[in-house]
Amino acid sequence: MDDELLERKALTKMINSSLDCVTVVGEASNGRKAIEMVDRLQPDIVLMDIKMPGINGIEAVKVIRKRSPSIRFIMVSAFNTFEHAKEVMQQGVKEYVLKPSRQQDILDSIQRVSMEIFEERKQLAEQKNLRENLERAVTIAQKEWFSSLLLNQVQNISFDEWGRLLGVEIISGYIMIFTIQPKEAKLVDATVIQQVYSTIEKILNNIVLNRTFMIGPAISTHLPVLFLCKQESENKHITGTIQKIINQFTIQYKLANIPADVKIGIGSNYKQARELIKSYYEALSASKQIINSSNLHYMYSRKNKNDTVLVENDVFELEKKLVEAVQQGDLNDVLLMLDSFIDKLEKKENEGETVVRAFEALFILISKMLHELGISHETYPLLKDFNDKYIMYERVRAYVISVVQDVQIWRNRYGKGMMHQAKKFIESNYANHMTLEIVADHVGISPYYFSKLFKDRYGLTFIDYLTEIRIQKAKEEMLHSTKNLKEICYAIGYKDPNYFSRVFKKHTGLSPSEYRRITSN
Repeated sequence: MDDELLERKALTKMINSSLDCVTVVGEASNGRKAIEMVDRLQPDIVLMDIKMPGINGIEAVKVIRKRSPSIRFIMVSAFNTFEHAKEVMQQGVKEYVLKPSRQQDILDSIQRVSMEIFEERKQLAEQKNLRENLERAVTIAQKEWFSSLLLNQVQNISFDEWGRLLGVEIISGYIMIFTIQPKEAKLVDATVIQQVYSTIEKILNNIVLNRTFMIGPAISTHLPVLFLCKQESENKHITGTIQKIINQFTIQYKLANIPADVKIGIGSNYKQARELIKSYYEALSASKQIINSSNLHYMYSRKNKNDTVLVENDVFELEKKLVEAVQQGDLNDVLLMLDSFIDKLEKKENEGETVVRAFEALFILISKMLHELGISHETYPLLKDFNDKYIMYERVRAYVISVVQDVQIWRNRYGKGMMHQAKKFIESNYANHMTLEIVADHVGISPYYFSKLFKDRYGLTFIDYLTEIRIQKAKEEMLHSTKNLKEICYAIGYKDPNYFSRVFKKHTGLSPSEYRRITSN
């Protein structure tokens, strides 16, 4: 911005012809026009003269910086006093070029400021990418953690650890189960289910602060949600959250005309992560009780003699092992564990209702496991219509046997092929960004089960195999190419040479430079 027309034109021509990465987008003859033009064009760099009619350059810089703090300024001025230099530098001016000046001095100043802008944008992009990757990793970890919870595999992960990860203090947690209940039709269309679950997630994001909730895997018409609490959750606090959810659903359902209601079962609040499985069963029990009620939208678990909830450790452990045996396709183990499971259930109070609820909970876990493996199977049987418990037991056995048979077929026909396909995918794409989720998605199963199946098949984890491939490729590059170590690092999929060096030394006992020196002799 300069009041000398010929000087501005000459400067514009010089910049446009000499700097490929810089384009002049406007010129102004005084400070006021400069302010108006910057507001309209929002340039990255402004070249400003101090002495201009009306608003001078220094005052114009002050105004522009208030409105657009990210803009950089280069002062091109005939004033060479310390006072003027000090004043403009206090306004954040990056460069001060004296007139008359050599063309190269001005170009060098612009290049220095341009490089600073490019570097800052690069850092911002890297930070954004890091945040996105972290958020993605947290989301994946949450889902896997919740899956482990429902299989009663949570042992060492504490609320403190999740609190540190989320940046908030977590002292307890409880589970709600959202159940879709059709208004008219006997079955709810899959599109409607997805629409409802998306609505649940949107509402929870708006209502629950700091994303202190985890949405578990949807099984049939059930959606479990874990709420992490920053303070002791009294019923009044939980009720307020639920009422907001119900109110939001009322609005959303009217707008979308969804032909279904949502019932909510709520488990108790627990201070230990390993006890959340109790809250899950309590929520499941409560949701079963209100499913046929037209007046109730939600219900808390009631733990008393007339409403027994299965939370004993022996039952949980047996159920966990039973689901794992089904997942392994081991029919003999499954039948032995199923008989033990039934024996333990028969010893509980309120035998009929309790046993039915326990079987339905088991079916949900099996259905979840099948879904994550990508296995289609018939809907699990309804048990409440059986008056003879022994006929009911046979129906359960028949269902579980049919599931095991499907798992065995899947493992023999598809499972091994999927792991071979995954291995080939890793071998072909090791140099690219590679995560467990990416490979699992490539073969069409959940990351949790892909990890288990891959280790079962090959005896090492996904990350260990990926590292093994990359280190082997690095060795080959060192022997047969003239690339430097940094180029080899990038070529095999690592972004940080220091990290590559640490991994290489851990696996070979030598640093990359030591290995190259020894093998080249």
